[in-house]
Amino acid sequence: MKIIANFKMNKTPFETKEYLMNIVPKSKDFNQEIILCLPYTSIAIGKFMTEGTSIKIGAQNLCEEEEGHSTGEISGRMLKDAGVSYVLVGHSERRSKFKENSKALNKKIKSALKNGLNVILCVGETLAERNTLKTAQVLKDEIEEALKGLYENELENITIAYEPIWAIGSGKTLAVKEIDMAAGIIRKVITNDFSPSAGENISIVYGGSVNSKNVGQISKAKKINGLLIGGACLDESSFLQILSTTNH
Repeated sequence: MKIIANFKMNKTPFETKEYLMNIVPKSKDFNQEIILCLPYTSIAIGKFMTEGTSIKIGAQNLCEEEEGHSTGEISGRMLKDAGVSYVLVGHSERRSKFKENSKALNKKIKSALKNGLNVILCVGETLAERNTLKTAQVLKDEIEEALKGLYENELENITIAYEPIWAIGSGKTLAVKEIDMAAGIIRKVITNDFSPSAGENISIVYGGSVNSKNVGQISKAKKINGLLIGGACLDESSFLQILSTTNH
């Protein structure tokens, strides 16, 4: 199982160091693939402290351009050289707050793959879209636009994170059968666009108000390969409880 922690804009390098001093020694007790998506400023300390462990370091975003006149941006090449293994692309907060469109996300994915990074592509519907039964169409559109022009073998380095936007930070979560239904939709899109084998093998994780209290139930979903954790990952004891509960 893949457990991805998205720290968002939280924890200074010093706070990250304190956090990892509690997490790293215990990581050997867990069988999951643990990925910590840290703020840019904490990537160096994160990479240093997890060296020699199974923990992978992720970034929360990247620029679609390789280099040049993009003040404040970070390229895929820079992330790779800093020791990053994974990068989030298309998180709903990036789509809404920073107006990232599908064309830009497609370029970001291609840049990440070109630089040897694994991509975590976030997709999901709003509450209005869910209430008007548009979930399947939204997922199809977001996935197809983001993966346009990719080859099937490149899917080996892509994880699709299904995060219903209305569930993020709301305390609301989907029932297991609803999670499996959404994952089934995603697998069908990949099957139709690439192949049945690609649809079966694509890595899918679920995110949206996952915490130490509901993770046991959510992890029973059969069509997902892991979880994307937000706020609940920021507290060491909470995150360790999640890792313990999902450690099969």
